[in-house]
Amino acid sequence: MSTLPQHSEGQVLPFRQSLMAVLGMCFVMVMVAIDQTVVGTALPTIVAELQGFDLYAWVATAYLLPSVITVPIFGRLGDYYGRKPFVIAAIFVFTIASVLCGAANSMLGLVLARALQGIGGGMLVGCAFACIPDLFPEPRVRLRWQIIVSSAFGIANAVGPSLGGILTEQYGWRSVFFVNVPVGVLGAWFVFRYLPRIRHHTAAKVQLDWPGAVLIALALGSLQMLVEMLPKGMSTTVLLLGVGSVCAFTALYFWERRCPMPLLPFDMFRNPALAALFLLALLVGFIIFSLLFYAPLLLQGGFGMSPQEAGLLITPMVVCITVGSIVNGRIITRIEKPNRMLYAGFAVMGLACLGIITTHHDTPRALIATYMFLAGLGIGFIMPNLTVFAQQMASRTDLGIATAMLQSLRMVGGMLGTAMVGTMVTHSYLAHVTEALQEGQAMQWLPQLHNPQVLVDQQAQQDLVSQLVQHGRHGADLIEQARVALVHGIHDGQLLALAVALLALWLVRRVPPVQIMQPERRDKA
Repeated sequence: MSTLPQHSEGQVLPFRQSLMAVLGMCFVMVMVAIDQTVVGTALPTIVAELQGFDLYAWVATAYLLPSVITVPIFGRLGDYYGRKPFVIAAIFVFTIASVLCGAANSMLGLVLARALQGIGGGMLVGCAFACIPDLFPEPRVRLRWQIIVSSAFGIANAVGPSLGGILTEQYGWRSVFFVNVPVGVLGAWFVFRYLPRIRHHTAAKVQLDWPGAVLIALALGSLQMLVEMLPKGMSTTVLLLGVGSVCAFTALYFWERRCPMPLLPFDMFRNPALAALFLLALLVGFIIFSLLFYAPLLLQGGFGMSPQEAGLLITPMVVCITVGSIVNGRIITRIEKPNRMLYAGFAVMGLACLGIITTHHDTPRALIATYMFLAGLGIGFIMPNLTVFAQQMASRTDLGIATAMLQSLRMVGGMLGTAMVGTMVTHSYLAHVTEALQEGQAMQWLPQLHNPQVLVDQQAQQDLVSQLVQHGRHGADLIEQARVALVHGIHDGQLLALAVALLALWLVRRVPPVQIMQPERRDKA
């Protein structure tokens, strides 16, 4: 076990080494953030080229599912063995997977490469977020350093959508994955050189909970498959997945209760404060990923924008994640009731979802950018506080797993959000486009418009319009009707995100009051 001395109040390393270690964490966060935002902007173009809209949601969920499984596993292993070796291994896996994504020649190949990328991403999230409280145990000192990490994450988010649009248009969509390679190399060097290896368990021999890891994979994997297949109707497969998921979660609960060193200590859920924070992390993940993956489709497929135009409009959302995080860090150490920032965050996110639902083709671009601004601001108010509150309420030996659980449940929420909203979007689009074709007595063109990827692929649109003109149809009008149908479908999906935001706003009251205000300020208050 590492026994690093305290070099200053709330800090375990000298300032320079702390700065270099945090810089390494910044590169790690940049790599994950760029991947999320760049891929989101490029995704409609990727799907159009590889001809696989049926797997649109799976490009996201294939990343999220392995991440959800590996986050708690490596969060716990980081508690046992120290986080440094796992962070380095994660950077290597993530970088190699990014190269494989860029080399994919089919949607199935891309989905499989994204799954490997999700393993690396889960390892990073499970260990990297807990490195900051390792280095800075005192909450107020930690908040000051987290602003640096949040800023790096936000800058990457800010340039991500525009970068994704520019790279996609100028160099092709494959370049959006290759951009991870230089960032990964820099991150690995800083982490290897400066990040200390800190362990919180003193046991001479750690017994790995492999049955718990297998049960976590079975429980979450069967849940994901169930969410994907349930909207298609009841079947024997759906029933088996439901039964299997319940059995796996039940077995996981009883096994972890009797395991001497569990990967997932369920005692944490008995803590009312942690339980409330975990639930809010699940809900905020649902909202974030619903916006992140379907706003580009709304702008490109629904409104006919180019990837670069869509990226510029989404940029305010990701820029304001940083703005919100910095403003939040300045406020919560100065107010008596930091919980109010969670209320503000979910309220602002609810307004953003409501705004997206009201957007149409003639909505001013500045107003759309404002809605994205509100979404980013809300995320900036919520995510840092969930992490800081959980780290303050968890025990020192469970710091890594508590942080990992928070991130893992956010990903579970994202997994459910992309799957459920995606299902609603697909079904609603098909219903609206079928209705429009029936009114125009053009049902013979349903196979060509059954999949909304034609609304993103310019060449496919031109070919379809030419075919329609040859048959005496006004092709542009039919394409426009399909765009309207897609907009209706995405609006229906965002209604679900709005309902989740309102539910989260009501549930914030379950979080016990947290005190972070500096003592002298608290006395004056």
